[in-house]
Amino acid sequence: MSSKEGFKLDRRTFLKGAAAAGAVAMAPAVLAKKTRNIKFTLPWLPQGATAYAYVAQDQGMFKKRGIEAEVTRGHGSLAAAQSIANKQFDFGLVSASSTILSAATGLPLVALGTTNYEAYLGALVRADSPIKAAKDLVGKRMGGVPSSVEFPLWEAFALKAGIKPEDVEIVQADPRILERLLVERKVDASYCVTSSSYAVAKGLGVETRAMLLSDYGMSFYSNNIVTRPEVLESDPQLCEDVCDALLEGLAFTARDPQKAADILLEKQPQLALSEAGKENVRLSMGFMLASLPYPEAMDHALGYSDLERVAEMTDLIMQYAAPESAKRPDPEVLFTNRFIGSTTLGASEWKQVKDYSAAFPAMLSGGAA
Repeated sequence: MSSKEGFKLDRRTFLKGAAAAGAVAMAPAVLAKKTRNIKFTLPWLPQGATAYAYVAQDQGMFKKRGIEAEVTRGHGSLAAAQSIANKQFDFGLVSASSTILSAATGLPLVALGTTNYEAYLGALVRADSPIKAAKDLVGKRMGGVPSSVEFPLWEAFALKAGIKPEDVEIVQADPRILERLLVERKVDASYCVTSSSYAVAKGLGVETRAMLLSDYGMSFYSNNIVTRPEVLESDPQLCEDVCDALLEGLAFTARDPQKAADILLEKQPQLALSEAGKENVRLSMGFMLASLPYPEAMDHALGYSDLERVAEMTDLIMQYAAPESAKRPDPEVLFTNRFIGSTTLGASEWKQVKDYSAAFPAMLSGGAA
């Protein structure tokens, strides 16, 4: 064999080997690039409190995990829970009270994580109102949205406050005009998610203050990352990836609220059409961040749910909000921390979150905005 022939054989061997090695190296990468499409619902309109879903979408946190997420506005937490259970959406954000109540009435749901720990449920009044405590609501007119997350807990709030629920006239309202009724003095109070309604009323030029359920010993988590048990069972990797993407978006928001707000305003430009819209984003994000540095997230990781607290919330729902036909869900089945632990903030970052958000809860007590 000539040296020339030997070279040709060696070259062929080399090229075949290189091609085979390349195919082996590329195969996992090709498989990893397979995109999984999900439909994701918010509990309500796009706002600062849920900007992290858009951050995860915009900053590639879904994409790098092979997920294409379609994020859609919601029509209330109870409606979001129903739409997930009915397979209109794969995942979504649902308030803890709605997650529990929906599961108690038979909807197939599971909460994969909790994104913030105070729902700010309660009664909102104008800052100039003579109503100073819940007992002052007796004989007054209060607006409420029957399909809302907070409405089923009105009786609990009244009884804990030492008043009879029937002694307050409830004016059933469309969620689009609830705050306007209060601003225009057509009702004396609004029963609502006070942080959201505070921001809307402020945008309409009226200062308000709140009486919270948590002031009367009934604290509820805010939003959960929710899916169906069948999704968890059939594709736990997808559930983990969705959780990780959203919690990474939440951590980004905690570290840089202004950048997160800018992302939301860019992706939802209708919010930037007025100064009131931009202020609403700032306020709702601030309230959300104020409800983030709780022991669950600080001592464990972002997304962690304390199952003892969940059990307490479940007992309140079953006692005051669930129909007689409801069955108490097992908190350890309804909530899981299986995918929680990889997203954390450092001590200096938690201090930054606290420093930034400390002023927001004070606004609900009539403090300076």
